[in-house]
Amino acid sequence: MGQHSEHGAIAAGHELTAKAAEEMLRAGGSAVDAAIAAAAMACVVEPVLAGPAGGGFAMVRADARAEPALCDFFSQTPKRRNPSARVEAIEADFGDATQTFHIGPGTVATPGFMPGLLALHGRHGRLPWAALLEPAAQVAEEGHPLSHFQATLPCIIAPILLHTKEARRVFAPSGSLIQAGETLRNPGLARLWRLLAEGGEEAWKNEVWPALLAVASPQAGGHLREDDLADYAVCWRTPLLAQQADARVWLNPPPAASGVMIALALARLRELLAEEECFICACARALDHADRLRRDADHDLAKLLAALPASWRGTTHISVIDADGMACAMTVSNGEGNGHMVGDFGFMPNNMLGEEDVNPAGAASFPEDVRLSSMMAPTLAENAHGLQVALGSGGSNRIRSALLLTLARLLLRGEDLAHAVEAPRLHVENGALDVEPGLSPSELTRLRELFAEMLEWSQPSMFFGGVHAVARAADGALAAVGDFRREGVGRLV
Repeated sequence: MGQHSEHGAIAAGHELTAKAAEEMLRAGGSAVDAAIAAAAMACVVEPVLAGPAGGGFAMVRADARAEPALCDFFSQTPKRRNPSARVEAIEADFGDATQTFHIGPGTVATPGFMPGLLALHGRHGRLPWAALLEPAAQVAEEGHPLSHFQATLPCIIAPILLHTKEARRVFAPSGSLIQAGETLRNPGLARLWRLLAEGGEEAWKNEVWPALLAVASPQAGGHLREDDLADYAVCWRTPLLAQQADARVWLNPPPAASGVMIALALARLRELLAEEECFICACARALDHADRLRRDADHDLAKLLAALPASWRGTTHISVIDADGMACAMTVSNGEGNGHMVGDFGFMPNNMLGEEDVNPAGAASFPEDVRLSSMMAPTLAENAHGLQVALGSGGSNRIRSALLLTLARLLLRGEDLAHAVEAPRLHVENGALDVEPGLSPSELTRLRELFAEMLEWSQPSMFFGGVHAVARAADGALAAVGDFRREGVGRLV
């Protein structure tokens, strides 16, 4: 399946993100140490996808015999709505499709990113906290050449990154958005990481909270108050366990919606494969089944859970397995950012209240003081032959499709990790089918029979997610694959 390696395997969304994780593994750090360093680096080199005032989830398994645990550090809705909150709509252009996002002070939810990293380090960290943040601080200070993919992302959400002069100072220092090959420097973010490296949680509270409230409080046109930040709590949850053939899959449990949707699709897929000769068509029907249940339940997760058998956005992902068998799958998101920079710290707060897939009620009418329901789905899986897999994806609502297809190829068809990640994808939502190029004429013909509304994309796209996955065979051989759709990197250390 792969190769034997001394320290572990890493898959992430950028070369420098993976390098930060590699440095921690080589220094004797755990998979969680590596994921924390990578998440901090992602805020520097993947700033459209990750940010210090965002949130996320991490699925952690201490070793191959332990039961996994899900660390929920996703965003929380504010305790009190501000009826005068300010929200604006912008259009993101993916090429073959557009998506509406909302920004402004009124879209900022209570962030969990930093509390989450601190909680993960407290439970599973081996290296000093400061060591985990130094690689990110160094790259933010010295700058790095913008990759082609990371230069494409700002173009998609240009109205957000050009929204204020403070944002333009970072993302368009010459007056236009920074281009591929040009150096992106962010001294403010370097200052933040060094401040947090030295002061940890106290520095976050004493130095960063006031700057965050200055752009997201009711006085600034937002909802966020100091007690929202003070009362935020990281939650450790029992994962949702789905069994498929001889495999077990640990998924993100409620209040996240992703795991339930994937579990529903996996359960239906088992039945469909007995009657559908076309594998990819069976996957499409399973995804459509789960999506129809979601709509019929009006997003009620309790109803969706009841439908499971009894046995059963802007985002970036990091997967790590270390030499001791600890596995960590971490997915983080800042939404797309709300358009306003936090003080002189070089980052935007999240715009989660403006994300329709996590807050269907809208930025003006969200339920108060609840954990938002995310589509992020860091996942661990194993089969009876000793294969262990850690994977996840960015991609908003398309996360469930990307992971369902990858898991099905790995666990049901026994495909190798690279093919499972790189094979053509599809997505079903509201009865409409989007399909990447690469399927056979017979597969496309069958899909047209199944779906009256079908869009064939002209080329593979980040729209279909970015699955970054690592695997460990029973003999200890490792594999790591970063999704080419998002310029992902897989690395053995």
